[in-house]
Amino acid sequence: MKPKINGTEFGSITIEKKIHDYDVVIHLDGEVEKRKKKLSKAVYGSSHVVSLDEAKHVYEEGAERIIVGAGQSSMLRLSDEAADYFDRKKCKVKLYSTPEAIEAWNKAEGKKLIGLFHVTC
Repeated sequence: MKPKINGTEFGSITIEKKIHDYDVVIHLDGEVEKRKKKLSKAVYGSSHVVSLDEAKHVYEEGAERIIVGAGQSSMLRLSDEAADYFDRKKCKVKLYSTPEAIEAWNKAEGKKLIGLFHVTC
């Protein structure tokens, strides 16, 4: 089941009326997990670039699409290696500002969807 995202403010995202004050990944089965930013920070010194290791953690076999909330000011980006990895998996990735990503998430249909939401800059 794809959970409904109720909204976001700088530093938090509300999913099914529960406030999460950290970045999240929403898996294919609807499970909400804290984003493993350390996988990217270890490589780039920042959580604003998604590393290959983080991409491998986020991706689930069978996923067709990933919606990325790139932050309130769209500061998050994919590394070239992460983008290539998703391409090889034939998984489309679309980055939006986090408020726009929430709108896209809530409108999206189909069950083969993953979400990654950065809640700060």
